Amino acid sequence: MTTRRSTLSLEPYGWNEELEEAWSALGEPDLAPARVLAQHRGVLAVRTADDERDAEVSGSLQQRAPRGGLPVTGDWVAVRIPPGDGVALIEHVLPRRTAFVRKAAGEADVEQVIAANLDVAFLVGALHELNARRLERFLAATWESGADPVVVLTKSDLAEDVSGAVAETEAVAPGVPVHAISSVTGEGVDELRAYLRPNRTAALLGVSGAGKSTLVNHLLARERQAVAEVRSDGRGRHTTSHRELILVPGGGLVLDTPGIRELALWDADEGVEDTFDDVAELAARCRFNDCEHRSEPGCAVQEAIAAGTLAPERLASYRKLMDELDRLERRGRGRGSRRSR
Repeated sequence: MTTRRSTLSLEPYGWNEELEEAWSALGEPDLAPARVLAQHRGVLAVRTADDERDAEVSGSLQQRAPRGGLPVTGDWVAVRIPPGDGVALIEHVLPRRTAFVRKAAGEADVEQVIAANLDVAFLVGALHELNARRLERFLAATWESGADPVVVLTKSDLAEDVSGAVAETEAVAPGVPVHAISSVTGEGVDELRAYLRPNRTAALLGVSGAGKSTLVNHLLARERQAVAEVRSDGRGRHTTSHRELILVPGGGLVLDTPGIRELALWDADEGVEDTFDDVAELAARCRFNDCEHRSEPGCAVQEAIAAGTLAPERLASYRKLMDELDRLERRGRGRGSRRSR
């Protein structure tokens, strides 16, 4: 039977009193708690109180799990451990505190959970290749997930105007911490360590070649993740092939992920509103409650655009993301259509 003493070795991986309560409520003394550390083509690596081992999802869980409810990296699960070093069976997924979700790539309207139980999401992008519209998507998904976003601009050694790029990013991500670092020298990495306290999990999210694996190596102070050779233009080839949760010296965990080529939003209306809170604040001052911010009289949003205090691209991006969510909802997916995870 699992006891408080037997779960002490799980505390570095994020085990806490909230999980202890959820585990007690499960009432399955023959099972053991574990955290999913990685996914490898259907086989999951989990950390139990005693060791790391491979695990598979039980047939029972596959049948009864709601959409998006199968275990992913970062999940806490209940496993049945066989004698010896055999493959464990995952029987339950404990309630998630947070979940980073997107619409799966392709035509079908399918929810895909990227990672679970994150505290911080490092949104990583090369400083000299700043893409404001892409960043807004990542911010919306992060706010919706429940994790705290932190923008990390890598390859600052290749940029001519670092302070200007940081200011431009802060305008797109108001209120969100923005850090410029060098993946070559490690400059600025120490500032990120402050987010990796014991019992906290951070994920590195971004497109391929942004320097995520190099950043992981700096945080670990050793070569853990394979990094492809960087070309003369400063771009690296993405080498991370799976999501892996790694303990960081000094406390905390970091989740390295493959590059995300496409981030289509899923059920992220609140996340979009949080990302564009500057637009929402202006909209609250419009003369009409149903103002569409086009040509209506007394539109505070259009007045801000005319005054140069709001970039027209911000409004256009806000409309694009909300229209995307509206189309998803009209097809019977997205907002209000997901079963509880």
